[in-house]
Amino acid sequence: MKLNTYIDHTILKADATKAKVQQIIDEAKAYDFASVCINPTWVSFAAEELKGHVTNVCTVIGFPLGANTSAVKAFEAADAIKNGADEIDMVINIGAAKDGNWDLVESDIAAVNSVKSGHVLKVIIETSLLTDDEKVQASLAAKRAGADFVKTSTGFSTGGATPADVKLMRETVGTDMGVKASGGIHSAEEAQAVIAAGANRLGVSASIAIMEGEVSNDNY
Repeated sequence: MKLNTYIDHTILKADATKAKVQQIIDEAKAYDFASVCINPTWVSFAAEELKGHVTNVCTVIGFPLGANTSAVKAFEAADAIKNGADEIDMVINIGAAKDGNWDLVESDIAAVNSVKSGHVLKVIIETSLLTDDEKVQASLAAKRAGADFVKTSTGFSTGGATPADVKLMRETVGTDMGVKASGGIHSAEEAQAVIAAGANRLGVSASIAIMEGEVSNDNY
């Protein structure tokens, strides 16, 4: 198993400096990771640095709360794509999900999907805040709205990816969509567990530890 091809090498912390983002980009080049996942302010920089390289540029939208309006999320996504993003990871309207307002959840995703212009859209449902039924309904809303992936977590809430959640999401969306496990993956063993459960992309900041067979102590 080539774990590097599953990994979105991630730095989304508020205090990430240009030097730290450069380090993430350099590491992604060295390991041929699937993407670097960075905040929108770094997209144009990363796109220039990764021009011609196999590693994609991924960014986050409505992050980390998902509480922006649909119009703002769509604008943010369009701006990121204009700046060179290949992949968009958006957070759902979590409050609407908790209210059972699945029409709003779906239309919110559809608003971003409408501007993706052939780029990859991953939908973060923040599994730690949802019941199993809500996880199913959120995943189905993402599928109906035309997203390419469902994703477990932002890494900034009360929990991250679990094999059980990944398995549930994979069973819900079937084989036509991707499932991204993100948050709390600190070792190759944990990475392999969520892949076995059905994940075909991993959002991790512990990418180097995973590739080197070590265990990261990072709490993100």
